[in-house]
Amino acid sequence: MQGERNPVDQGDTETRAAGAVRPGAPPGRRGAVVAALMLSMALAALDSTIVSTAVPQIVGDLGGFSVFSWLFSGYLLAVTVTLPVYGKLSDTFGRKPVLITGAVVFLLGSLLCATAWNMAALIVFRVVQGLGGGALQGTVQTLAADLYPLKERPKIQARLSTVWATSAVAGPGLGGVLAAYADWRWIFLINLPIGALALWLVVRHLHEPARESSGRARIDWAGALAVFACGGVLLTALVQGGVAWDWLSVPSLSLFGTGFALIGAVVVIERRAAEPIIPGWVWRRRTIAAVNLALGALGLLMVAPSVFLPTYAQAVLGLAPVTAGFVLSVWTLSWPVSAALSQHVYRRIGFRNTAMAGIGAAALILLAFPFLPYPGAPWQPTLLMLLLGGALGLFQLPLIIGVQSTVGWAERGTTTASVLFCRQTGQTVGATLFGAIANGVLAARLGGAGDLDAVTRALASGAPDERLRHAVADAVHAVYLGAACAAVLAFLVLLFVAPRRFPVLDNPAD
Repeated sequence: MQGERNPVDQGDTETRAAGAVRPGAPPGRRGAVVAALMLSMALAALDSTIVSTAVPQIVGDLGGFSVFSWLFSGYLLAVTVTLPVYGKLSDTFGRKPVLITGAVVFLLGSLLCATAWNMAALIVFRVVQGLGGGALQGTVQTLAADLYPLKERPKIQARLSTVWATSAVAGPGLGGVLAAYADWRWIFLINLPIGALALWLVVRHLHEPARESSGRARIDWAGALAVFACGGVLLTALVQGGVAWDWLSVPSLSLFGTGFALIGAVVVIERRAAEPIIPGWVWRRRTIAAVNLALGALGLLMVAPSVFLPTYAQAVLGLAPVTAGFVLSVWTLSWPVSAALSQHVYRRIGFRNTAMAGIGAAALILLAFPFLPYPGAPWQPTLLMLLLGGALGLFQLPLIIGVQSTVGWAERGTTTASVLFCRQTGQTVGATLFGAIANGVLAARLGGAGDLDAVTRALASGAPDERLRHAVADAVHAVYLGAACAAVLAFLVLLFVAPRRFPVLDNPAD
């Protein structure tokens, strides 16, 4: 099979390969490069959380309340559809030029956002930000694997997980402070010094080893354009369906029809391309296909707590918004700790079994949520979220490290991007699917008069009545049951699709 060179799949492969030597950056410079990666990751991680709390000020200044959700959807679409493109480009030209280009585009988008004169301009500039954000997310994860041998990768991954956790906790507060005491435009301008420092560190300290070239690199621009168009159309249909228009309306059906036609075009183009953006081996190899599907399910289930738990905490438990945010944020404390400790587990029982243990525990925790007493005490969902973060840390990190170690340098960017693409797509599908489930339960409990917007208005106007509180509890319980099903799906994928032992290369840095 193309690209599946020198796999080793016997005995204690996963442990023996952990000692492979990485011929990368000198140790003295590696710390500076890691700092640059953490700063770059902070740019991408802070972006969504810091903007969310400044929406009222942005809308008050620019108007456009009816379309402000595109501040997030536009950015998400751009990040998601560019991930596979940047992954292939980093395998072709190296990580450094792709990371630098992505950071420059992201910072340009940030500067443009700060100068936006109306909501339409701000949305367009957010898309520009997303075009750079896709390079930041994918290339940082790939470089983390390039810089460290398998034995040391949990260290850098734990640091990156800590960046995400810190951003999730600090982002909303920082955005609120800047919007209240300075100006909402500073939430974008603050990216400039952080990004400039990251760029300087990358340019000065990241030196990739020279590699043999088989000739002039051929770029599949037709494939890149087709992937971008296909992903953009389908994700737009998922994001806006049931929100901007009905699911069975002409706009919705037209977008889905166009998207499926573009899928066929992508398949045809990629089969004919000499260097396809999405190579067939990404789905032909059992390990990569299984990890892609499992992390797609992870993206799906993450929507349940991320989107619906704060509403549950306010409507059912009667907590203030800040306290409700804390109930959610505790999983960002246990997730990186569990991820850092997962190496002690997967070195004993392997990547697949460790991930199965983590997602199996996550399924049980998600199933426990609907059995919480009504209305219950705040410590109960808080404890479940703390346990869920620990379970998911044990699930995600071994899969990412394991799949990156089954490929060489020339395929690692594409592999990492495919994993992140599937997780991002899972989140988009999850937001659509669980939103429909929650709205359906609310409508049934409230006699057809309820939806998430009505709940939001009720919370804003004061304490919701008892009928609405019960309806919200039932809706969130249904969403958590759906998330538990997604966890079970991930478990089954690992059980029946993933190999017992990941075929780790003898020299994963090659």
